[in-house]
Amino acid sequence: MDDRSRIGAFLEMMSAERGASPNTLDAYGRDLLDASEFCHLRLVTASSSDLSAWLADLAARGMAPSTQARKLSAVRRFFRFLFQEGDRKDDPTARLDGPSPEREVPDVLSREEVGRLIEACGNDKRLKCLVELLYGAGLRATELVTLRVGNLPRRKAGQWMSADIIIRGKGGKDRLCPLGRAALIALSEWLEVREASLPDNPLMRSKQEGFVFPSRGKEGHLTRRRLGQMLEDLAGEAGLRSERVYPHALRHAYATHLLQGGADLRVVQTLLGHADIATTQIYTHVLTDELAELLETAHPMATASKGRR
Repeated sequence: MDDRSRIGAFLEMMSAERGASPNTLDAYGRDLLDASEFCHLRLVTASSSDLSAWLADLAARGMAPSTQARKLSAVRRFFRFLFQEGDRKDDPTARLDGPSPEREVPDVLSREEVGRLIEACGNDKRLKCLVELLYGAGLRATELVTLRVGNLPRRKAGQWMSADIIIRGKGGKDRLCPLGRAALIALSEWLEVREASLPDNPLMRSKQEGFVFPSRGKEGHLTRRRLGQMLEDLAGEAGLRSERVYPHALRHAYATHLLQGGADLRVVQTLLGHADIATTQIYTHVLTDELAELLETAHPMATASKGRR
């Protein structure tokens, strides 16, 4: 049993039986190859001590606890697969203690900063639509660039019949994302001019016309990389630091601003497509910090205590 063939079989299983996305499969493949190379291409027969040494090496390389935990999770799944396939009679990861992933609270864009980004879009209807969908629906970058025309709500006489778009999320799971008025207006304005962006060549046109944001790239749609570049440029126009403006930053802002407005955490979890509510709870830390600051500045006892100093 060689590592590469068993890793390949594992990835095929994850794709066929679990519906793992290409991005997820790529991540699993990289993490398993990393462990395999550390074990001198003998990961399939690795012992608990071998894997403990690998985990120590990850820490020595300066990898964040969250990255270490993700890599260990991939290896755990791999050995569970080997056990189920009869390739191993034991699970060397059973007694391994991984690091506790420490989720960093994101640096969330304020409402005013998001407003500046939208204003900086000017007359660029495609860019404005991209920003409004990232912020107005909390889409992931991949969900946005691969959004298909067929997943938009129906329109009749130029009017939307509903406000929900169908999103194919992680693991191939679909969810409904309601759009607010601003996002629907931006989407309508982009669709009015989108036809002009499609090529005349019938073959190229057929490849691109199914996507809301068509492109001449090999996939037929706007790439995540190009989306990131567009947002970096937009940040400069809006007077914001480019490292703060990226697709997921607008998703962070969407979730945080919903919670600040009184939305229920479970509702936000559903809207974001999070399988685990623990992933959504990171945004409550932002609110906790704001409430602590409010208490310090507005509570009468806090004010009184300052006066006694």
